[in-house]
Amino acid sequence: MKFTHAKPNDIPALTSLLNRSYRGDSSRAGWTTEADLLSGKRIDEAGVSVLLNDPDSYFFIALQEETIVASIHAHRENDSIHFGLFAVEPTMQGSGIGKRLLAYAESEAQSQWGVNTAVMEVITQRSELIEYYERRGYVRTGATIPFPESGLWEKRVDFLEFAVMEKKLTAAPKAIENDRLIL
Repeated sequence: MKFTHAKPNDIPALTSLLNRSYRGDSSRAGWTTEADLLSGKRIDEAGVSVLLNDPDSYFFIALQEETIVASIHAHRENDSIHFGLFAVEPTMQGSGIGKRLLAYAESEAQSQWGVNTAVMEVITQRSELIEYYERRGYVRTGATIPFPESGLWEKRVDFLEFAVMEKKLTAAPKAIENDRLIL
C-alpha cells in the first residue's frame, strides 16, 4: 500500500471511488454507505477538480498496485485541517486501510501546514461512523451544521445534519515507512 497525494489525472478514478463508496447499491458492500439517507452522486468530476486545484487543500490517496483504493480530502483553515470525502473501496472496508490513511493525512497536514486541530463533519444519523472517529481520538464538539442542498443528490430522509468533531493534533509529526507509522 502506498500513500500519496492525488494528481489531476486521478480525478475520474477518485470521483468514481467517492460515489461508489457512499451511494447506490455498490456502497452496500461496505459499512459506510449513505444509500438509505441519500440518492444520487456524492460529488462529480468538476467538484473534485475544484478541490484538487485549491492551494489550501490536498486529496490524500491510498494506492494498491496503482489503483486508488481509499481517499480523504484535507482543507486547511487557519490553524486547523478539515477532513472530508473520506472513502475506502467498499469491498475493502474494515481491513485497516482507512485507519492508516487517516493517520497519514493527519501527519501530513501537521507537518506540511503546522496545524494543531483536525475537524470532521459527520452525518448525525451515522452513529457507527461517529464511533469510528471517536476511537481515533475525535470528540463531538456539540456543534451541528445543516446538511447542504445540491443538484447532485436527493435526501431520502426528512432531516439531515452534520455533527462537528475535533481532534487535537499534539503529537510530533509521524513518518510512514513501508506502510508503517513511525512515531
